[in-house]
Amino acid sequence: MRTDIALPIRLADYRAPDYLVDHVDLDIALHAHETRVVARLAIRPNPLGQAGAALVLDGDELRLLHLALDGVVLDLAAGFATSQRLAIESPPQRPFVLEMTTQLDPAANTKLMGLYRSGAAYCTQCEAEGFRRITYFLDRPDVLSRYRVRIEADRAEAPVLLGNGNLVASGDVAGGRHFAIWEDPHPKPCYLFALVGGDLGAIHDHFVTQSGRRVALGIYVEHGREAFASYAMDALKRSMRWDETAFGREYDLDVFNIVAVSDFNMGAMENKGLNIFNDKLVLASPKTATDGDYAQIEAVIAHEYFHNWTGNRITCRDWFQLCLKEGLTVFRDQEFSADQRSRAVKRISDVRGLRASQFAEDAGPLAHNVRPETYHEINNFYTSTVYEKGAELIRMLKTLIGAEAFSRGMTLYFERCDGMAATMEDFLACFAQSSGRDLTHFQRWYAQAGTPVLHVAAHHDPIAQTFTLDISQTTPPTPGQPDKSPLLIPIALGLIAPDGGEIPLAAGAEHGATPAELHSGIFELSGGSRRITFTHVAQCPVPSLLRGFSAPVRVESGLRDADLLHLAAHDSDTFNRWQAVQTLALNILMRSVENLRAGQPASDQPAFVGALGAALAHNKADPALAAQIITLPGEADLAREIGKNVDPEAIRSAREALRANIGHSLQDMLHDIFQATANHGPYSADAASAGRRALRNGALQLLAAGDPTIGHKLAQAQFDNASNMTDQFAALDILSRAPQHQREPALASFYAQHASDALVIDKWFAVQAMSPAADALNHVQALTQHKAFSYGNPNRVRALIGNFANANPARFHALDGRGYDFLIDTVLRLDPTNPQMAARLLGAMRSWRALEEIRRSKAHATLQRVAAQAELSADVRDIVTRSLG
Repeated sequence: MRTDIALPIRLADYRAPDYLVDHVDLDIALHAHETRVVARLAIRPNPLGQAGAALVLDGDELRLLHLALDGVVLDLAAGFATSQRLAIESPPQRPFVLEMTTQLDPAANTKLMGLYRSGAAYCTQCEAEGFRRITYFLDRPDVLSRYRVRIEADRAEAPVLLGNGNLVASGDVAGGRHFAIWEDPHPKPCYLFALVGGDLGAIHDHFVTQSGRRVALGIYVEHGREAFASYAMDALKRSMRWDETAFGREYDLDVFNIVAVSDFNMGAMENKGLNIFNDKLVLASPKTATDGDYAQIEAVIAHEYFHNWTGNRITCRDWFQLCLKEGLTVFRDQEFSADQRSRAVKRISDVRGLRASQFAEDAGPLAHNVRPETYHEINNFYTSTVYEKGAELIRMLKTLIGAEAFSRGMTLYFERCDGMAATMEDFLACFAQSSGRDLTHFQRWYAQAGTPVLHVAAHHDPIAQTFTLDISQTTPPTPGQPDKSPLLIPIALGLIAPDGGEIPLAAGAEHGATPAELHSGIFELSGGSRRITFTHVAQCPVPSLLRGFSAPVRVESGLRDADLLHLAAHDSDTFNRWQAVQTLALNILMRSVENLRAGQPASDQPAFVGALGAALAHNKADPALAAQIITLPGEADLAREIGKNVDPEAIRSAREALRANIGHSLQDMLHDIFQATANHGPYSADAASAGRRALRNGALQLLAAGDPTIGHKLAQAQFDNASNMTDQFAALDILSRAPQHQREPALASFYAQHASDALVIDKWFAVQAMSPAADALNHVQALTQHKAFSYGNPNRVRALIGNFANANPARFHALDGRGYDFLIDTVLRLDPTNPQMAARLLGAMRSWRALEEIRRSKAHATLQRVAAQAELSADVRDIVTRSLG
């Protein structure tokens, strides 16, 4: 274990590698405890590096058995290598071959980085710095090499042997063993290396590219699970076709394989031609997966496939550029899902997720730039800021320069940077050229942390018939960045007249707007403030601000409840109709929290309930959108809006009171919706069917909140008769909040039905972790002793402990502080064996400074308990240091 705080890695210190590795030849003989890796590296000095520098290769817990340079064996006793590095002080200043043999113990590798065992299979995870756990190497993304890999294993133990690229040879070896040789013609960084060996089932298909090449497709899973991979295969083929039509990107190998494993720290990994997935993002059937699972499988399959170009063919020069591949690829998978489903609903869903996770990250001690300038542990920067905010920056870029210039810029990027390890500057230069715009100001988004706030003040002059908007921006201080500069913010806006009609913006502006802005409705705020005056506006309109969520900012508009009700009823922008309802609900909930903390009843708002009913009736033709409209802001949303002295218990009480009010007041309408959206016919995962189920189950949730007797009766009937997991689990979620005599039989029945399916049992753990019951923590602690729970399985830990800490704020942040102690005990237990998992769990404390004083004090004390530990991994040390910072 690393017990020191390593020196930070800084973007400003980047320099090119002193040596390059042109070709990597690996011979890997798989054994559970004694895998041998023979690596032959064709190395040459880098003309851009330091001449005559020592060759220093990275390692991590490696055992070196043999070392030779150009065939000359080097004496290991001379101290060339430790378990963490290999150094040759005076290597030849010409091309040379370094050969080494390392020995690994995959079965003992609980960190799930490098080569490890998942069940009976061998698999790898090398991003970000896992390849150094296989052999010594220049483990950095700007060293691109061609790989030829021979994999050997016992045929009975591992009849399937998979690697990157194309299969070029296979055969038998004495002693019941066999081999396969895989060759990847495309240079890649070592973090994209992968192999899999095991006794696996598979489904196979093929895809014909736009140029007529036939690509063999395979998805490998545990035996008996093959039928559960069919939806993933369909999503893969749709992704491949979409990338050809939307971005002109054709697949470039003869085969594309996916392997699903049960032990995985991440969601999935885009290794070239051999994607390795957490099995929860591959396996699905109507009886085991919810509509949300299907949508997530579709999105992540697409995401990892799209990396073939935005991440693999073009990779990142260094880990500071992580957003270049991740933010861009999230944007691409969001666009794919929007085209496959409802674009409006997808946008709402993405913004919900961004606000819940990334806005919270921006508001706490773990805030960082989309492109960080320094880090201690790169594993801790696979964050919502890099992924989701990074995607929003790509979307903003498209908004600013227009769809045509954006498309030209993407094509130029693919042409110019193919085969390169690129930077954000390389990327943005392509769009500056395609659009003719100077994007220097826009680039500030990548260098500045925090969520900007737009302050908007409106004034109507009925005599002059003008309507003026004064818009300004501020960004709160974040760690290391106390002072913020103005950003370039595209603001999509419209004006809604008192009669509900749209006022044409192009009628003119007295000052402060360009013809292009008036035509497009996209207004740019580049400085600290701006005034825009619209002419020929006879009656005072309501401004529709930030349409489509045109920038990742918060808006303080001062709109009255009556204005929001008007937008909810009449705005032509779907996103802002939904946003108006959300803002109304947040206003009501914040008033209710204040009342509850003052010992008064929660706020009762019949006007809002009536408006919600009207919005529901207006949007019933689009069930997926209607389901979003009746879903109130979450507890985390409300905590974020309150900002400081947060009381999670008061927040939950206020939200439940409003849900009960809605359920009671709209009971007849909700019951009609529940009946009208009943499932008829076989299950389908298509967007329309999923939308109907989402609306039906949303209505059921509110019915149960308004009248638990009726709601629980309907939920029990749905649970008993459900033909699919979406409806069964939605009913279980309601019953899990019911009195014990209803709750326990439902939980026991669900477990008995699905005990053999690990992914469904994860749901069983999760629903209990999110229980609002006062004794929820005691129950979660008891579940850690359940025979189905294992600290060694990341999915199970996330399902139970991760959900308790992140999705049950009222119980996790209980006043006695026991929730914090439970989390910290878990973090310290996991840290020696799986530090990545431990660090991610500790991230649940990211908003501790915003809590009210008693909770804040207890959270601070538990974080100090972690910091005081003599032995901590670099992952956990980094998170706790920044949290306390």
